[in-house]
Amino acid sequence: MTMRFRRVGQGENLKMTSAIKYSGLTALAAGLTALPAWAQEAAGPIQNPSVEQMATMVDKGDTTWMLISSALVLMMSIPALALFYGGLARTKNMLSLLMQVFMIVSIAAIMWLAIGYSLAFTAGSPYVGGLSKAFLAGVGTGTYAATFSNNVYIPEYAFVIFQMTFACIGWSILAYYPIAHMVWFWAGPDFLVDFPADMGLLWGWGALDFAGGTVVHINAGIAGLIGCIVIGPRIGHNKEPMPPHSLTLTMVGASLLWVGWFGFNAGSNLESNGLAALAFLNTFVATAGAALSWCIVEQLRHGRPSLLGVVTGAVAGLVAITPASGFASPVGALCLGLIVSPICYIFVSTVKKALGYDDSLDVFGVHGVGGIVGAIGTGIVADPSLGGQGWLNYTVFPAVAGEYSMSGQIMTQIWAVGVTVLWTGIVSLVLFYVIKLVFGLRPTTEDERQGLDQTSHGESAYNM
Repeated sequence: MTMRFRRVGQGENLKMTSAIKYSGLTALAAGLTALPAWAQEAAGPIQNPSVEQMATMVDKGDTTWMLISSALVLMMSIPALALFYGGLARTKNMLSLLMQVFMIVSIAAIMWLAIGYSLAFTAGSPYVGGLSKAFLAGVGTGTYAATFSNNVYIPEYAFVIFQMTFACIGWSILAYYPIAHMVWFWAGPDFLVDFPADMGLLWGWGALDFAGGTVVHINAGIAGLIGCIVIGPRIGHNKEPMPPHSLTLTMVGASLLWVGWFGFNAGSNLESNGLAALAFLNTFVATAGAALSWCIVEQLRHGRPSLLGVVTGAVAGLVAITPASGFASPVGALCLGLIVSPICYIFVSTVKKALGYDDSLDVFGVHGVGGIVGAIGTGIVADPSLGGQGWLNYTVFPAVAGEYSMSGQIMTQIWAVGVTVLWTGIVSLVLFYVIKLVFGLRPTTEDERQGLDQTSHGESAYNM
């Protein structure tokens, strides 16, 4: 089971909504929506609700929470991610990095509106959706998106906005959209009983990913690793000192990431309820545990902790808890945070040096490795015997708790990780080489030494 739900609205899937187009049934549906809420509750949950019935199942509190969460997730990109990575870059490249992040968000938002939402969240194949909602065709103020609960909906626009902020972080068309579809697309809790085959590949396998461990972090981490390999190391790599130019900005960026991540994880519940509070709490304690464990590792290894290490550990914890945030108990989340930092530390400090790739911002070492640890670890911490939430069987209406097998779930998680790594790895390799052949991937030696701020933009981040 996955943690994102198929959109159902006026312009989607006639098999679900065509009956209400007939005047007699429309009148009947209108009459039903006029009944008081207690009457609907007394009758029990409504299977395959009409659009009019969905309208009565929207809670303003859920909608408000989703809009707030969307703003928090946008903050994770601009300014949080830009400041975090900008501080790690050299002074001569700071403005260039800020520009790249800002423009990626702008372009990705337009792409999401044009084709991204449709490719990720409409019916197509198990691998990618179709174009029935390109440019948000059929989406309006009167269409709705399902949540985790039977008979609970949010406005579809709210879901589009929330998912847009996620997509602004990703390697979009050939990597993010298909993986999002494979992991998060399905018929929804009220419709799955009648349309059990309407789902993405990894959702059908039963992969658990509450907020994007595979879709966002492994996806980005693998793309980053392939990019490092194809582009090659910076001039002077391992020969010249290249320290971060502003750990102050990196710390500010990391702090904003931590705050924004509450929207990322708790918002992925799509409802403002106890499960959202659990995801919020898990995000808090896992991050704190990961920052602490990285600090301890550096104390044992070097005799003193570093600010760079602490904030890197915090991000590793945020990454690791992402897929498990709505499944783990708080103690399980803490354990996941404590475990992920030493593993990421090994990749950042030892494996990278041994293999010789120049991952200057440690995207693979933190997001890729942390995402893999979190995705596989989700199979453990989600076990109800360890205080986890398990999974819900939505093929029963209303949904009931499913029987949990830790070993089986771990294997499913490993398969999901493998598919993501393979898919994104191949797509990224092809795209990087195509870009290299057509446009080129790196500046001239002279421009690289001068810095991209001046050579690409004719500006400087700092004018003293």
